Amino acid sequence: MTNKLPVHAVATALFSVPPERVFDAFLNTEMVGQFMFGPQLREEEIVSLTNSPWEGGSFSYIVRRQGQEINHAGKYLEVKRPERLVFSWQVMDDPSGEASIVVIEIVPIIAGCELTLTHEMSSKWESFVEQSKVAWGKMLDKLTEILQ
Repeated sequence: MTNKLPVHAVATALFSVPPERVFDAFLNTEMVGQFMFGPQLREEEIVSLTNSPWEGGSFSYIVRRQGQEINHAGKYLEVKRPERLVFSWQVMDDPSGEASIVVIEIVPIIAGCELTLTHEMSSKWESFVEQSKVAWGKMLDKLTEILQ
């Protein structure tokens, strides 16, 4: 964790595939469109998924929900394949303009790997922690299903 922001939502998942496959899924827009966004996960349409997956690079994931386009964007702060990925995360239309931080840590285990995702947010998002945890958990469950 970076521990720069005081509020944390944590989700974990076990995978029966090597850490590299799980790590790479977070950097591949085709995979992101299957487990993080799109109609397989929730009622939305993917408009565009763009990605520059290296330290200092950025991403923009635009979806349409209920007629509204939502741009989830951020910058890659740390890319240490296959054990650690850290990126900023924000919805571009959020009036606060405030980014949160997502830390993904992957450790090998006997039959695959374990992933811990920590979403670090400012204290004003404390009431959103459970919703964030559930949303990331749903995405990780979908990724587990896809990678089996």
